[in-house]
Amino acid sequence: MVLIGAGLMFAIAACSGGSETASTSSPGVNQRQDIEVTLVSFAVTKGAHDAIIPKFVEKWKQEKGQNVRFTTSYGGSGSQTRAVIDGLEADVVHLALALDTEKLVKAGLVEKGWEKENPNNGTVAKTVAALITHEGNPKNITSFNDLIRNDVKWITADPKTSGIARWNFLALWNYAMKTNGGDETKAKEFVTKAFNNVPVLAKDAREASDAFIKQGQGDALVNYENEVLLAQQKGEKVNYTIPDVNLSIDTPATVVDKYVDKRGTRQVAEAFVKFLYTPEAQEEFVKAGFRPIDESVAKNKELTSKFPPVQTLGTVQDYGGWSEVQKQFFADGAFFDQMQAAKK
Repeated sequence: MVLIGAGLMFAIAACSGGSETASTSSPGVNQRQDIEVTLVSFAVTKGAHDAIIPKFVEKWKQEKGQNVRFTTSYGGSGSQTRAVIDGLEADVVHLALALDTEKLVKAGLVEKGWEKENPNNGTVAKTVAALITHEGNPKNITSFNDLIRNDVKWITADPKTSGIARWNFLALWNYAMKTNGGDETKAKEFVTKAFNNVPVLAKDAREASDAFIKQGQGDALVNYENEVLLAQQKGEKVNYTIPDVNLSIDTPATVVDKYVDKRGTRQVAEAFVKFLYTPEAQEEFVKAGFRPIDESVAKNKELTSKFPPVQTLGTVQDYGGWSEVQKQFFADGAFFDQMQAAKK
């Protein structure tokens, strides 16, 4: 547990609080020609964006003769979304799930139909769910189906308060639907059994990680694959399995229409979002542990050999998109609340 603590705890910040600011600029350019872009993103994208931004700055300077300076803020996706709604004037947001982006739409900051402006419904980086176990995997946990065993306890955050936990829940729901012929009754039974094996729902992903790693609670932790790979890149040893039936965890990016129009940055902000789809940028996401969405990058075995194959991969679109998923599972009085009330 000590071995995996520091790196995974750093990575797990994807859905918890905290932010920082940095800037990138090209030297020797008349500062009166500068334009500033503010990028607000969830935490574990920092390594990728730190590599992508200088490439975009150089490209824009070559093509437009203008220097771009970036101010960046990283933190939990939910807290970052709230900050933008509360007045953080982001030109571009890259969030952990489209549900957070939809909150910006409801706040009047992002125009409806944002997901149609770019490929992949706005997704610029994706990952899958991983099952993390203690050293040696003493309970032999290799599948989501193991989470309903009587001898297994597992750790997750509360889907009512955590974005990563919503993905965790949906990964289990997807598993049950895909392995039971789309039978919703059986899926409800499976997910209910699984969550009955969660001793305490953590408030957020960091708290869930603390419970598993530092306090030794549970036999497994469900987390993003890219965060596990990030911990490994930092030299930590992590015992984990990628279930064969899994869910594509899609993270979207978009311009924030109200702010780019106010700040006069629409052209450069839209160009940056489009740049995120290029092979050059996608390679950096892959290096940071995200699975490739660009076909040419996906063929690069040197980059992608670290990703175990997934036999059956579902998407949130299989279940009506995030608006429908939120309504069916996580809204007040919806299935998750019903399930927890019955548990009590």
